[in-house]
Amino acid sequence: MSAAGELSALPAVLTSVFLVSGAAVTLVGSLGLLRLRTFYERVHAPTLGTTLGTAFIAIASMIYFSALGTRPVLHELLIIVLILTTTPIGLMILVNAALFRDKSENDGALQRNAKDGIAGPLLDKGAPQEPRAE
Repeated sequence: MSAAGELSALPAVLTSVFLVSGAAVTLVGSLGLLRLRTFYERVHAPTLGTTLGTAFIAIASMIYFSALGTRPVLHELLIIVLILTTTPIGLMILVNAALFRDKSENDGALQRNAKDGIAGPLLDKGAPQEPRAE
C-alpha cells in the first residue's frame, strides 16, 4: 500500500496545489530565459521563477511529509531560507560583473574612437564633450 492512500483530502489538495504552482512558476521562469533577448532581461526571469517555484515545492513537501508523519517536518524551511538568500545575491553578483564588463568594453571603445577622432553613439549624450582641435 502506498503512503498516498493514507493521506487525508485537505493535505493532498494543498500538496498538489503547491506542487503544481511551483512547477508552473519554475517553467515560466525557464521560458523567460529562452524568450527574453538581453542578458539583463534574461537574468531576472529564472531568478524569480526558481526562487518562488522552489519555495512552493518545498512547502508542498512540508505539508505532505508532515501529514504522513506524527510531527511537523520543518527542515524544508532551511532550504527555503537558503534559496531566498542566495539566489538574489547570485543575481546581484552576475549583474554587477556584466555591468563591469560592459563598462570596461565601452570605455575601451570610447578611447579607441577618441584616438581616431570619431564621436560615436558610445559617448554619453549628457556628458560635456571637449572640443576637438583640428
